[in-house]
Amino acid sequence: MEQPTFPGRPTSSFPTAPKASAPLRSSGPIVGLDGSIPSRAPTPFASSGPVAEFGSSFTPQTTSPFFSSVPAVGPQPANFGELPPPIRPSGPSSPPSYQVQNVGSYQQMQPARYHPIAQSSVPLGSPPFIGQPRGSPYTGSFQPQSQTPTVSMGLTPQSSSQMIPRNTVPQLSEPSFTATKIPSQPPLHAYSNVPPRSSIPSFQPDPQFHASGPVSQPPMQGFTPAHVPARHASPYAHQSIVPPPPPIGGPLGYTSRDQLQHPLTGPPLGGVQSLVEEFQSLSVGSVPGSLNPGVDTNLLPRPLSGDEISTKIPEMYHLNCHPRFLRLTTHAIPNSQSLFSRWHLPLGAVVQPLAETPDGDEVPVINFGPVGIVRCRRCRTYINPYVMFTDAGRKWRCNLCSFLNDVPAEYYCGLDASGRRSDIDQRPELCKGSVEFVASTEYMVRPPMPPLYFFLIDVSVSAVRSGLLEIVAKTIKSCLDDLPGFPRTQIGFITFDNTLHFHNLKSSLTQPQMLVVSDLDDIFLPLPDDLLVNLSESRHVVEAFLDSLPVMFQSSVNVESALGPALKASFMVMSQLGGKLLIFQSTLPSLGVGRLRLRGDDLRVYGTDKEHILRLPEDSFYKQMAAEFTKNQIAVDIYAFSEKYTDIASLGSLAKYTGGQVYHYPSFQVAIHHEKLSYELGRNLRRETAWEAVMRIRCGKGVRFTNYHGHFMLRSTDLLALPAVDCDKAFAMQLSLEENLMTTQTVYFQVALLYTSSTGERRIRVHTAAAPVVTDLNEMYNQADTGAIISLLGRIAIENSLSQKLDDARQSIHLKLMKSLKEYRNLFAVQHRLSGRLIYPESLRLLPLYVLALCKSVALRGGYADAPLDDRCAAGYTMMILPVSRMLKLLYPSLFRIDENLLKDGKESQEPLIQLPLTALNLDPKGIYILDDGFNFVIWLGRMLPADLVSNILGADLAGVPDLSKAVVFEHDNPISKKLLMILNRLREKNFSSYPSCRLVRQGEQPRELSLFLANLVEDPTAGSSSYVDWIFQVHRQSQS
Repeated sequence: MEQPTFPGRPTSSFPTAPKASAPLRSSGPIVGLDGSIPSRAPTPFASSGPVAEFGSSFTPQTTSPFFSSVPAVGPQPANFGELPPPIRPSGPSSPPSYQVQNVGSYQQMQPARYHPIAQSSVPLGSPPFIGQPRGSPYTGSFQPQSQTPTVSMGLTPQSSSQMIPRNTVPQLSEPSFTATKIPSQPPLHAYSNVPPRSSIPSFQPDPQFHASGPVSQPPMQGFTPAHVPARHASPYAHQSIVPPPPPIGGPLGYTSRDQLQHPLTGPPLGGVQSLVEEFQSLSVGSVPGSLNPGVDTNLLPRPLSGDEISTKIPEMYHLNCHPRFLRLTTHAIPNSQSLFSRWHLPLGAVVQPLAETPDGDEVPVINFGPVGIVRCRRCRTYINPYVMFTDAGRKWRCNLCSFLNDVPAEYYCGLDASGRRSDIDQRPELCKGSVEFVASTEYMVRPPMPPLYFFLIDVSVSAVRSGLLEIVAKTIKSCLDDLPGFPRTQIGFITFDNTLHFHNLKSSLTQPQMLVVSDLDDIFLPLPDDLLVNLSESRHVVEAFLDSLPVMFQSSVNVESALGPALKASFMVMSQLGGKLLIFQSTLPSLGVGRLRLRGDDLRVYGTDKEHILRLPEDSFYKQMAAEFTKNQIAVDIYAFSEKYTDIASLGSLAKYTGGQVYHYPSFQVAIHHEKLSYELGRNLRRETAWEAVMRIRCGKGVRFTNYHGHFMLRSTDLLALPAVDCDKAFAMQLSLEENLMTTQTVYFQVALLYTSSTGERRIRVHTAAAPVVTDLNEMYNQADTGAIISLLGRIAIENSLSQKLDDARQSIHLKLMKSLKEYRNLFAVQHRLSGRLIYPESLRLLPLYVLALCKSVALRGGYADAPLDDRCAAGYTMMILPVSRMLKLLYPSLFRIDENLLKDGKESQEPLIQLPLTALNLDPKGIYILDDGFNFVIWLGRMLPADLVSNILGADLAGVPDLSKAVVFEHDNPISKKLLMILNRLREKNFSSYPSCRLVRQGEQPRELSLFLANLVEDPTAGSSSYVDWIFQVHRQSQS
């Protein structure tokens, strides 16, 4: 039988306490000829590779953390299905720096007198700008239009206390959250060659900036929401009349072959007039008669409704997998290199193969039984809804490579009058974009591994005093009943300080035995067979160990950490089976191999070409260990707790190259972080995990995935090794054109994840999607996905920051945005009539804001003084694995005012919270606000709050809580406190991936207010970077230059 290739296979959503026999909650009954799996003869664990086709030779990698384009760990045999092309580096090249203009100083201007006009109310979340229909007539002259609200433009509100002076941070005076001074300024002139010195090149606003309606349409009336300061309209607003854009060229249809199998799966043949034909515009020009240029900030595009996924794509290709599994940066593939070169934004995809699915929408499981999985003989594509059956159903044509395959006799079914299989509705693999195949023994080289959890715990004095051991021990004990894979689950422990402590958990013992190894240069296992035990057999010994762990090292005064030798010992224990290694580290490794030193204190390095070295691993030992771990199917998760520097850049490489994750708890305090650590560790242990997995993404002829970004090891040019993967991890990749697609109308993509379930079953999760090939750049922009673009841009920028200065990494994103908007502007022949407008497609209306937020994120913002080195590196590791929705939430957090809800009674207190724009203009000193980025809650208390309201929240008078950094938010015996906890729990229920801890900050409390709260108001100028309004002006000026 032919040796099949196997990409990895994703799983379906995972329950919190998975007990069901179906792994990863794939679905209801198994579909196929036989629901049972042939018995497998037990074989010794000779090889660690998950499949027969993989080589087992691994070599250490030399790339940096975050960089996904690592050298191949092992060769891919020829029988894997296709010859691997030569390995190419996948890291993005360094884009050129972008010089920004020097705009000079302000000059004093008097605001014009405005008169309010009647306006129609519009919901804040609705799109403020209406597009221009192509068919609208062109009047050929400028007509006065209805009045558009404007407001005098000035600096965004200042922080509530003075910031630390730096040459890149302007001095801010005493706060005012209700009004803003209007600084004077001269008109902007030509560019200068002064290089930028801040996160986002600072500049001064130029002319009047007011939001307008689409070209050749009446402008929308403004509105004044209750939570935003009122604005007054100018009676002099005008709107220019512009001809419609040129028609979209190129047909967007299917060939007769495609239409034959699924006549309704694609758009109609011919033109694409049915697609989006509008463009958005923002007027950026002075109002006639007004001396005060400004902007109505109410009308700026904002993601106040969260992640927006276009509904047009599922309508066009309803057989595609759901966007939660696969999102393209644009759902329109260019047909030529010349068209691709004009796109300027990343062309690629974001894949979350095991994304959780809502109840009732699980991925169906298919068992072909003795027939075997039906795949293309040439390219090894799995059968999917886009293949075509011919010759009365005896053959099928692959949609990726067009090869004509024979249909197995057991799989044969006749065709109806339309050329479709008669049983197509009973075959999930032929009518659904996401399916899961049960793999046969030919997809393994050894019996499926059991779920294995091994814990490596730092017991130095810092860990003991912090209370870390007690939380970890109690959480692990509470999860023992819910660990996946019962009764096959394996477990083990090693503790370490300046020596290694091995724990014998043999089932015949009544109490665990501890064996100490003090020789760190020659590590050996004192009891090789009793350090890793079956949980169901040794449950009583494991529980006894966890009960004694918090007090076992209570008298320790050892400050040293021998993490490197402990890693080698863990590898010796786990290498035969593989599994998940969870490391709890509370201090900088200081003994034995892998010891690290304090670095990052030399301020002279920052801003130079050597700055990026601080964000790279200092010792190659950790990358070499990661290669060995991956070869033996071991994934590593890092839990880092410390108030001091612990070199996350080096430790994180263990998680980076093994498909793991970095959990960072800076300034760990038991009172504040107890629930967060307990929840996130518990979710890591309870959620279903795909073990010893590999993933491959195939695509049609003429296109190829090149650069990959995420946490994995690259085995060959397109095969991702994932010792363990779960529903919370996403991967991004860039697409390139190998040849022009002049004769191709549709490009197909297929993600395949081969893995072992916790129940010991080998499975393959397959996601299939189709995208049209277009000849028009406008169509690429109209079908763009902002979320996928930002996810890919963020990963590229983080990788760039490991080889260049932070400023250069930010400028590369800036340059891509400017070039793309300029190219889009050039699509319209009447550019000279649009000189006062910022032109952009509706699909990318939020892109400028997200780019601004990305440059202000912890991973990329400012310089040395703007984020601790460990925090910056930990944020980078986290962003590399985030799904699209969580990435967007982290970049643009939610801001809610809650004091009004706390004071309401009954059901009124449970009314939905209204999300506010991230600007200090919305902060009322008499209010309480929550900032939610998906990882942490920050509760901002205004300085003019009633004392009784604050005391109800804190459980004591504010005067009795001198240090809010140690204050804990928990339920007190009063209605206000109970309502607050109810609001927090409702917000937590929207995202089960993490548990936001709660921090309190008082208005004017520095430096905590700046670092925890004001720095996250991305629409305001912080750390020398631009405000949202100033950024829009800059984008407009540079996109038309």
